[in-house]
Parts: sequence; structure tokens; C-alpha cells
Amino acid sequence: MARGLERSDPDDFRSPDLDMVAAAAARDGDALRSIMKTHNQRLYRLARAIVRDNAEAEDIVQEAYVRAFTHLDGFRGDSTLATWLSRIVINEALGRLRKTRRAGRVVVADDPRSQADIIPFPLNASTEDPERAMAQRQILQLVERATDSLPDLYRTVFVARVIEGLSIEETATLLAIRPETVKTRLHRARSLVRKELDAQIGPVLLDAFPFAGRRCERLSAAVLKRLGLPG
Repeated sequence: MARGLERSDPDDFRSPDLDMVAAAAARDGDALRSIMKTHNQRLYRLARAIVRDNAEAEDIVQEAYVRAFTHLDGFRGDSTLATWLSRIVINEALGRLRKTRRAGRVVVADDPRSQADIIPFPLNASTEDPERAMAQRQILQLVERATDSLPDLYRTVFVARVIEGLSIEETATLLAIRPETVKTRLHRARSLVRKELDAQIGPVLLDAFPFAGRRCERLSAAVLKRLGLPG
């Protein structure tokens, strides 16, 4: 057979996520930690976009990880690991939201009970410039409140597309909607956010809804503990 027509090794097309998943399925603590460290921020942002509550979002992500890590045989590599985990988080968050609404309870975004032990936004400003740091924190809080005020229909699209930086196609796949629907909802969401914020707020959106530092470490340790592994 000519060299140019040689059959490719199927492993050449193997998803890079599969090796990591295989290690995690073998209860490799380093692999599990690596997966969580890589995906914590996106999953937390998606959960919070749905439930609008910090503590509830963190609990949703933890529960989603436990479900995912105990059913890793369900990951076939047809989608990326990020998309697979994101769908689990979205399903868990929507389930919680339905239960909350059936119970007649309203989630208040700035309920002081949900703000316990919340890690501050990571700031680009120098610690030697407290006025700049304070101003940036206030702007980020405005961004968070403006996003929280979006209707459910638009908020998840806005977080996935603008804050998380997913493409239109990735957002459509994640939310199981058409790309055209993503564009329509995103346009409406941006219009609503602009009513709340001045145009110069846009560049700081990528820093909103963080998941870093102690919160990231705490959640990872909690998941590993539930799986019977050392944190």
C-alpha cells in the first residue's frame, strides 16, 4: 500500500479527554484534581447563571462532579469533557430550580446567607492601589447584578457566550438549541445589560463570577472526600 494511502491508527483520532477520563475512572486522585481545576470556573459560572445563588451554585457543581466521577463510563468522547460536564451541571441546576419553584421559595441573589466565605473577585489592580482595586470590585459587582437581573431565557446564553467565551456553536450544543436561537437570545441579553451598565463595563466581563483560590480547592477536596480519596 502506498505510504500516502496507509490506514491511520484509530488512536490518532482519540479524544485527548479520553486518557484523562480513563485515569479518573481508575480513581487517580491527580487526574480527578486536574479535571476539577480545569473545569471548576466554567461549571460554577453556568450553575450560578441558573440559580443566582453562590452557595447553591457551589453545591450544584460538587454534586455534578460526584455524579460524573461515579459514571465516567458514560463519557464516550462524542463531545468534549467540558461539554459533558457542563450538561450535567445544567441539568442539576435546572432540577434544583424546579424544586425551588415548586416549593414556592424564591432565590434572592444577594441573600446574605449565600455570601458566606465567598472568595473576592481576582483583581488585576495592584494591592498598592487600593482605590483602583475598590473601583474594579464595584464594577464587577455591577456586572454580576446586571447579569442576575436577566430573565432565565437569556441569562444562561449570556454567561456561556459572553462571560465564559464559548462560540455560538458551542453554546448551541451545550444548551441544545439552534445557533440562530443563541444569536437572538444573546442580542436581547446584551440589550438588557446595556440598560444597566455603561458601554465601558464590557471589557471586565471575563473576570466576573470567579472560581479560584480557596473556593476551588475546597470544592475539589470535598468531591475527593465523597469519593473516598485523600484530599
